[in-house]
Amino acid sequence: MIDAPRPRPADGARLRHRVLPLAVLGCWLVWAALAWWTAPRSVDAVDLERDLAAGRVVTLARADGWDDSGPWGRPPEPRFAQSGSTVVWARPDGQFRYAYVPAPVPRGGPVEDAADPGPVTEPGPGQEADPLADPRARAAVARSEDSLADTLADAAGLLALTIGVGWLLMLVAGPPPVAGTRWYWFWIGLLPYALGVLAWAWRERWRAEAPLTGTRGSGWRGFGGLIVGGIVVSLAVAVLGLLLGGYVVPGG
Repeated sequence: MIDAPRPRPADGARLRHRVLPLAVLGCWLVWAALAWWTAPRSVDAVDLERDLAAGRVVTLARADGWDDSGPWGRPPEPRFAQSGSTVVWARPDGQFRYAYVPAPVPRGGPVEDAADPGPVTEPGPGQEADPLADPRARAAVARSEDSLADTLADAAGLLALTIGVGWLLMLVAGPPPVAGTRWYWFWIGLLPYALGVLAWAWRERWRAEAPLTGTRGSGWRGFGGLIVGGIVVSLAVAVLGLLLGGYVVPGG
């Protein structure tokens, strides 16, 4: 019997340098698909009427805009408010939509008595009817459990957290980086949409054996790259949003 040759340690290290970047890329692609699909999309009130008529409204609520101040992997969340001018709804296909629909004015003017549980409201001059009062939206307004859109958005956030924590652990506990210091890659890794994490996986894992050409990046250089790169990415997203529209590039 002839024994199969055992892989040498160098071969195992080379294999890890190939598998790890592919795993990071695969996780990033899944996250990007989920984040793109569940990203809130701005539409007109007419689209809300169409979705109500077609039964495509799973949840419906008013909000005062969106809270997108978290890290890159955290999905934006509506700032729920009963008098908010943004109407947010989830669709059965797992997407979020929102439209600007001013809240109706209480009949007889603003109500000062906070003990009034629910003043009767009516549309003001030039205002549209409150979609939350539409009989077709009764089930969507009363729904309290998560929708498919909430589940997919939470999955995207969890996957982003996994990518970020895994990358940070590999950066700290792994071998010294080649192209830059650990502080350099720490700052670069904070670029929007985890683009810096992809750059680290490509250079420090896929091409780990490639010799360094030029000066090794320092922490200050990485910090500067984060600022400049963040501006460039934001401008690129804004331009793509203007060219391709808000559905293709949500928030652009």
